[in-house]
Amino acid sequence: MDLLIILAKHKKLIFLFPLIAAIVMAGVTMTLPNIYKASTKLLPPQQAQSSASALLSQLGGVAAAVGGSGMKNPNDLYIGMLRSRTISDQLAKKFNLMSVYQTNSAEKVRNILAENTMITSGKEGLITIEVEDKDRKLVSSLANGYVEELLKLTKVLAVTEAGQRRMFFERQLEISKNNLEAAEKTLKGALDTHGVISVDSDSRVIVETIGRLRAQVSAKQIQLASMQAFVTENNQDYKRAQEELTSLRSELYKLENGRPETAAQQKGNDNPVGLQNIKILRDLKYNQMLHELLSKQYEMARLDEAKDVSVIQVLDTAIEPENKVKPARLSLVVVATVLALFAAISWAFLSELKERGLRVPARAAKWQRLKSYLRLR
Repeated sequence: MDLLIILAKHKKLIFLFPLIAAIVMAGVTMTLPNIYKASTKLLPPQQAQSSASALLSQLGGVAAAVGGSGMKNPNDLYIGMLRSRTISDQLAKKFNLMSVYQTNSAEKVRNILAENTMITSGKEGLITIEVEDKDRKLVSSLANGYVEELLKLTKVLAVTEAGQRRMFFERQLEISKNNLEAAEKTLKGALDTHGVISVDSDSRVIVETIGRLRAQVSAKQIQLASMQAFVTENNQDYKRAQEELTSLRSELYKLENGRPETAAQQKGNDNPVGLQNIKILRDLKYNQMLHELLSKQYEMARLDEAKDVSVIQVLDTAIEPENKVKPARLSLVVVATVLALFAAISWAFLSELKERGLRVPARAAKWQRLKSYLRLR
């Protein structure tokens, strides 16, 4: 009953203060601009098993295998491109954002655009682009503009697994070609100097086998290097390639260090020319085999890249929003009213507590002392 009496005593304050707060907040929210949001959803290219994997048995396991557990998330690459300065600057230029944001600073335009844009990757594998702004037409245009600029960027950059793999093997193939030409020149020089190179059949078989194994070891190392751009060390194909590399190295070591000397090598110990002939043939065979393996890898990567016609698919195109997303005027008014009501009730109880305290002489004296201490002098 005492509580009701206190509330009734200060009913004007408890009623008017929340009412005034609600009116003021309603007025403030009316001055806030409406914010609209448009969104678009993309389906990035899925990392499928490439054609190069079909060469696994033909090339002794030399294939740029991707996929499986341990694959890096391809969406991260496209999200990074969408957030790049290149795309931001293109959008700023296309939609004249300096005029829209009323600034002459390109850096400020990028920051404002980044604040108004949210780019996320969902568990379902889709990339969502959400843009907020006061202009309902601009938000849909910006959201779709992100997609257009991303598509343009992917045409000039090798962002797919096949594209990057093709570029990687293209560089390796060029190096292999130069090495092969150097080996052929060495052979030609030996022919011009010593005439026809004569090597017995046993030595020739061993030379060819060593050259083939060395080429497979080098190709396997190149494969692992290319896979590191797309998979983690936990990927099953990556682990399998490492095991194959270890096996090839072991086989090569046994062949190079555990075999008896052939007749040609025994003669080569006394005849430096014979030993040199074996080395020339071995190096030539190695470079020929490596160039052949890399050529097949390059062709498969090039074919895979050609098949990547639809790099990015647009699932939902951004449309002009009909309703605003903020400010939530009613919610703001309700919150302001509740806070004002709580403040008014608290003030009523504090006032009543003070009034009752002043009726007691001892408390009244303490109250006066407190006021004197709080007074600015």
